[in-house]
Amino acid sequence: MPSVNNRQILLASRPHGEPTLDNFQLVETQLPSPAPGQLLLRSLYLSLDPYMRGRMSEEKSYASPVEVGGVMGGQAIAEVVESNHPDHRVGEIVLAPIGWQEYALSDGDGLQEIDPALGPVSYALGVLGMPGLTAYTGLLNIGQPKPGETLVVAAASGAVGSVVGQIAKLKGCRVIGIAGGAEKCRYVKDELGFDDCLDHRAPNLADRLRTACPGGIDIYFENVGGDVFTAVFPLLNSFARIPVCGLIAHYNATEAPAGPDRLPQLMKQILVKRLTFRGYIVSDFASQYPQFLEEVGGWLREGKLKYKEDVTEGLENAPRELIGVLRGENFGKKIIKVGK
Repeated sequence: MPSVNNRQILLASRPHGEPTLDNFQLVETQLPSPAPGQLLLRSLYLSLDPYMRGRMSEEKSYASPVEVGGVMGGQAIAEVVESNHPDHRVGEIVLAPIGWQEYALSDGDGLQEIDPALGPVSYALGVLGMPGLTAYTGLLNIGQPKPGETLVVAAASGAVGSVVGQIAKLKGCRVIGIAGGAEKCRYVKDELGFDDCLDHRAPNLADRLRTACPGGIDIYFENVGGDVFTAVFPLLNSFARIPVCGLIAHYNATEAPAGPDRLPQLMKQILVKRLTFRGYIVSDFASQYPQFLEEVGGWLREGKLKYKEDVTEGLENAPRELIGVLRGENFGKKIIKVGK
């Protein structure tokens, strides 16, 4: 195969607060043919996830920051279009950490072959991939749901929250979702089968949540923070479990929140109510991936678990769509369709 032109999106500058389109740069380069031991990948689908905001920053975190001038990082579903690698064949579909670009050379490190029999290959970026595994392992290992308990999850129509709530229902919990907008709330309640869903954009969230949870909250799956956590906190029951997997409301913050210091109150309630807060990264439970794939894959095939994708075509639209994800504008798992 001859060399190809490759479109890439680079991190042009580090954002201060909310990212803007000026923080990204679309470039076109020529990609050489793979050397011995290498393969050429063509991106089909690119995953957009809230954690990407953290990788745009220099702040120390669990993942290394993207360098200014470097290709934005991320997982993609890709096709092997040329191979000089003994373990990979042309036509193979793989999950690959190649970032925001149409083509990439690879030495095979970090590639995972995708079985199309499990469902649409894009599912490996969502319900059968990192977001699904995040929901499954965080809920079951840290949340430890029991029949009759009440679980609350924010971003309930998103890739993680929707799976958290549906698994909790399968485990016999009463499930209350929180989402942004009436349309998302209708979907969460009517299509996903949550017991209720509250619009966090409507007034008096704290009062409405108290009415929806008359017996308090036993599990709060935290992926938002902000005003949602403020509403949830007083309702936590003794021995409540709070898996902390994300804080999207704070990702663009440039300074500490205004107002009184609530840390003493938080610490007192952690002690008095014996609350369990545990932060985690999906890689903490990587060994459970085969079990996750078998169980969640089974629920999908049986129609017990539903999943929604929000797909935008064109690599050039990735910056705009990531900004939208950080604003909560996506409806389902956000994916960029890069190639056909």
